[in-house]
Amino acid sequence: MPLEPLRIGLLGAARISPESIIGPAGGLGHRIVAVAARNRSKAEAYAAEFGIERVVDTYADVIADPEVDLVYNALANALHGPWNRRAAAAGKALLSEKPFAANATEAAEVAREIRAAGIPFLEGFHYPFHPGYHRTQQLLDDGAIGTIGRVEVTMSMPTPPDDDPRWDYALAGGAVMDLGCYAVHVFRQYGKRMGSVPEVVSARAALHSEFVDRACAFEVAYPDGTVGAARVSMVGERYDFRLAYIGDRGSVTLHDFLGPHRDNRLTVVSDETESVEHVPARSTYSYQLDAFARSIRTGEPLELGVDDSVDNMVMVDAVYRAAGLPPR
Repeated sequence: MPLEPLRIGLLGAARISPESIIGPAGGLGHRIVAVAARNRSKAEAYAAEFGIERVVDTYADVIADPEVDLVYNALANALHGPWNRRAAAAGKALLSEKPFAANATEAAEVAREIRAAGIPFLEGFHYPFHPGYHRTQQLLDDGAIGTIGRVEVTMSMPTPPDDDPRWDYALAGGAVMDLGCYAVHVFRQYGKRMGSVPEVVSARAALHSEFVDRACAFEVAYPDGTVGAARVSMVGERYDFRLAYIGDRGSVTLHDFLGPHRDNRLTVVSDETESVEHVPARSTYSYQLDAFARSIRTGEPLELGVDDSVDNMVMVDAVYRAAGLPPR
């Protein structure tokens, strides 16, 4: 049966929102009913550009709006935690951009309030909802590449402008926060699959400024000896988001696990043969919003919940400490 469309309110006029929520909402029949930004003129220009129904004065107004079913928090990292708490206190369903808090301590505090409020909550790790990721897991389950010994995540993006909040330690910026949290999530999801928890064993960061990493390479180890290796960079020449599983009989590579609309190849090398599959090119964000909307409307829980979000921040902090840097 068709579900009633969601009415979505945006915290912030974020650059990512047209791709992450506005486009997917339009494609799925949901409505973006309200937006607030740092100043009203910015919100008005944003609303006009992207067809948002109305502008309100403050983030608090978005959360308090009785016509908003779902709050989408795409503010700077340091503002995720405080405004996630406000949304929880108001009893609103919440989709928070990652990471949903600035550090593990704050994550635990925010999680307590989300649990107490009993609201539908999802942190924006969108890749696990996509059929391309599901296909990689099926190949692993089928033993297509034998016993896995290594998981590799490569994430590189063009350099943000100098005034971008991702370069600001006070706003919880850094490459591990913006990109490395995905790699941590991938490693943890593989650990769940294997019934184990990976441990951060090394990290090397290149700094943009004091405490703020522009790039980082880190490794995790699993109890069975499997290694997870990540290289993340916010000073790359292009978007490059690869996920590879390497076994004793071959490898599986998802060429853009965050953006199959850019590159939807999945390459399988097994027993000295190579094949290329093409997974659906529909956005990972669309699959994420579709799943979350159904969960909100039906009450069916999602596999990823607030406990997973807390555990992810614990490991993000561990990566920073291993690199000789303080958590955000």
